Amino acid sequence: MEKLESDSLGRVTVYSIQGCPHCMQAKATLGSLGVPVCEVDVGKHPELRPKVKELTGRSTVPQIFFNNVHIGGNDDLQKLAPEELNRLVNMVKEEPLPVDAPPLPEENQAEVAGRETDGEFMCERDELADLVEDLKHASVIGSRRRGFVVYKKSFSGDQLVDWLQTEKGMGRIVACNTGQALLQKKYMVRVHGSGQQDDTFGKGKETLEALYRLLQDDPNSALNTGQTAVCTPIKAAELSLLLREMILKLFSEHLSADGKSVDYKGMSVNPAFERYCELAVQLQRVELLSLGREEKLAFFINIYNALVIHGNLRLGFPTNMWQRYTFFNNVSYLIGGEVFTLQDIENGVLRGNRKGLAQLLRPFSKTDPRLQVALPDAEPLIHFALNCGAKGCPPIKTYTPQDIDSQLRTAAEAFLENDDGCMVDSGKREVRLSQIFKWYKTDFGDTDEKVLKWVLEHMGDSPKKTSLQGILSAGKTKVSFLPYDWGTNSAH
Repeated sequence: MEKLESDSLGRVTVYSIQGCPHCMQAKATLGSLGVPVCEVDVGKHPELRPKVKELTGRSTVPQIFFNNVHIGGNDDLQKLAPEELNRLVNMVKEEPLPVDAPPLPEENQAEVAGRETDGEFMCERDELADLVEDLKHASVIGSRRRGFVVYKKSFSGDQLVDWLQTEKGMGRIVACNTGQALLQKKYMVRVHGSGQQDDTFGKGKETLEALYRLLQDDPNSALNTGQTAVCTPIKAAELSLLLREMILKLFSEHLSADGKSVDYKGMSVNPAFERYCELAVQLQRVELLSLGREEKLAFFINIYNALVIHGNLRLGFPTNMWQRYTFFNNVSYLIGGEVFTLQDIENGVLRGNRKGLAQLLRPFSKTDPRLQVALPDAEPLIHFALNCGAKGCPPIKTYTPQDIDSQLRTAAEAFLENDDGCMVDSGKREVRLSQIFKWYKTDFGDTDEKVLKWVLEHMGDSPKKTSLQGILSAGKTKVSFLPYDWGTNSAH
């Protein structure tokens, strides 16, 4: 937050969040006016969100005040007539700050909230990490044949047990238990297609004849592979929070002053990105099966949003329909021993294993271990946490399990506040909705009537909501869909 000049009378207050392009653009415009600008990050000061909502009637950021005069968002600022802007600037320069000026964080809250994570992660080395390091260089790892197929970088259960007995001096029972621990802790995985699949090791002839691989050798194109996660796994929610905050801070540093472009090249060579990648490796062995609904929602929303940025850095931003299809079906992380693409996270986990756009089948088959992680039902609110409105952002960028439902409702409210989320034309009795409501209609109630009812229930109190209530109660309403501007997502 910028310090105010001691001789200044008034101030411009901007409520914003980190990584919001519209906030950056507003600040760039305000910075050229020669008035004191005080920025309040409601991501760091969520206690101020209700007051801002009360003062503005809006859920989006930025929200801008000249002294106690509410201007609106970035769009409203850019549309101000020069003479009106001049009047407001002079008011701030010449008039004292009124007592009902919008609030700033209290000193003690500012101090506590200011302690941001710098992405430093204390790695407590796992007890099996040294053993795995030795196993990587052992002669037991090689090419193994099963029928007509050769499995590279693999070893049988028998070979592992023999190696543990011979090289590590373990008794047979201890060696089998160690193999089971390596499986449970996701250091090694059963080779798909090489025999019967189960989660036991050393129990019966089948598991000892089966083939295994070290997780880092399992062939996939996930962006967080190539090295082994050797730290004791930390809680999934904590890890997703760290990763999201790290990449968001990095993203913000490389967002242009006008909020219109991202320097992905500069971002990819920033040492902070290397630290992010090292931390993303820790997702490999994170525990997912014990997560409750709220923890799953927060974890996978944060990871999805971080993975989109990571994918943009590694592969570039998709610019056409085919590139987008490829991007969302291929960009992935190895999480808890399984590969999850963006498509898997959105449609498999967060939408309760429903078919996505251009998908013929559900993401997870009945025998897919990832199905255990999927939510039992689709959560329609996730669509507004995985997307940002083109004219204003939700005041939340990182989601927490403790308050996830309230945060998601706020994100939906913010989305519907924007005219590119929902437009209501009382004269024509027409409602124009974002394509999201067309693509994922089943999540919102299947019929136009049910979709409109859902939209009404998730709108904040506003003239738009009153208009929608009016045309819905009058009877037949026409529903159409707004063009989707993919370009707006290039900065998210």
